[in-house]
Amino acid sequence: MVMAAGLGTRLRPITHEVPKPVVPVGNVAIVEQLVRLLHAHGADEIIANLHWFPETVRGRLGDGSELGVSISYEQEEELLGTAGGVRNVSAFLTAEDEPFFVLAGDALTDVDLSALAAAHRANGGVATLAVKKVSDVSEYGVIVTGSDGRIQGFQEKPDPAEALSDLVNCMVYVFSPEIFDYFPREEMPDPVDFAHDVFPALLENDVPFHVHEIDGYWNDVGTLREYLQGNLDAVQGHVKLPRLAGELLGDGDEPSGAEVGEGVEIEGPVLLGSGARIGAGARLSGPLVVGPDAEIGPGAQVKEAVLLPGAVIPEGSVLARGIAGDASRLATDRW
Repeated sequence: MVMAAGLGTRLRPITHEVPKPVVPVGNVAIVEQLVRLLHAHGADEIIANLHWFPETVRGRLGDGSELGVSISYEQEEELLGTAGGVRNVSAFLTAEDEPFFVLAGDALTDVDLSALAAAHRANGGVATLAVKKVSDVSEYGVIVTGSDGRIQGFQEKPDPAEALSDLVNCMVYVFSPEIFDYFPREEMPDPVDFAHDVFPALLENDVPFHVHEIDGYWNDVGTLREYLQGNLDAVQGHVKLPRLAGELLGDGDEPSGAEVGEGVEIEGPVLLGSGARIGAGARLSGPLVVGPDAEIGPGAQVKEAVLLPGAVIPEGSVLARGIAGDASRLATDRW
């Protein structure tokens, strides 16, 4: 399951008109990157829950056939919470009585899902949570474990001086079907949350569940700063994404598929989306993502930035370490 129903409030104003899972990284929607990752690790049947601009997610993924998978959807008229949304599609997830993946649909990662699944089978618990060490735990949920990786407790955004662990929850899970035995009773009103309801129930009932520490890339893209950095990391190869859309240019490369004026200077890496136009004398300094049909005016200078689909950088202007976009264009399927 890909959880794609959230509002993405911390990424506003980008997410005023588009759900966070559809915001592009490397000119590809985050949720598409995740579906491609799941497919690469053997998943061929996927379900996504929807709420905020649901038609935009459907338009981006379709039935999944172009991505090599089958995708179905469950729309939530009212948000059910992270665990409530999973419980709502439990029949789909438990149809084959096998462990299943649940991923946040708005995080950027190249986690080895096959290794996560193998760890789950080896530890014998009902759940295995992908975790990653971070230097600053104050913005995350911290997981406290024993030496065997069994989860013993949680801390929510602790003061670093009081943190009992530096392992944070990546919201990439493998669950066995038995997990639903420990969900709140069916009549409990939604929303139901993993961190507040389900995981505490496992601890209370002494049910074993474990962590699997990842060494791959993970970025929850929770803020504009993190979103920008995720895009820059993508073009630099720090995160191994299934797909980058456009032409990846190095120092001095001449674009083959874009309209480029005289005297343009390119210092890579620069990802140039289809239909992009670059005016004479412009200077592009990477890492940089230029979205489809974006326009950089003559003499403009753009450095370490993200230009969303259809963005316009006026003649002679400067954009450094920032994000530019066309909200109405981003909200369409035309990119």
